[in-house]
Amino acid sequence: MSPSPSADQPPVDARPAYAERLDLPWWLWLGGLVAAALLAVEIWMGAAGVRAWLPFVVLLPLTAAGLWWLGRIRIGVADSELRVDDARLPVRFVADVVPLDVAGRREVLGVGADPLAFVVQRPWIGGAVQVVLDDPADPTPFWVVSTRHPVELAEAVLAARDALALSRPTTGEQG
Repeated sequence: MSPSPSADQPPVDARPAYAERLDLPWWLWLGGLVAAALLAVEIWMGAAGVRAWLPFVVLLPLTAAGLWWLGRIRIGVADSELRVDDARLPVRFVADVVPLDVAGRREVLGVGADPLAFVVQRPWIGGAVQVVLDDPADPTPFWVVSTRHPVELAEAVLAARDALALSRPTTGEQG
């Protein structure tokens, strides 16, 4: 017989309801590495000795590491949380989730953007979601998170929120 979760803790889901990594497209990798190679050639300029190999040994791995770092952000919905890199948002504070296309993201992040919003935006990714918050203790009005699949992420967050609401008894049912 397996142990049941305690009454004050929601059941832990072993697998994420949604998972994505905001990695760079191949053309940004190609462009970055070509630019690093051109800079290394400029530094080399036909010289002998250390200047012949050091720019390539230093610049190409540093560029690759920098490009990898830009694409390290992971997004997921698991254990009743929206996870964006190391930020965690319990889904009980989610009022609504709006999938955004390129134009919608531009409008939300444009001139009239709220400076208190939490934003994880990657310009090479067209879609995003706006997660509207309902937490009186938090001044953050919403999160804007880039994603390649805005509808799927929005559905996963809302499904996690609704599942959490169904698993928690209301105040009238407790007594």
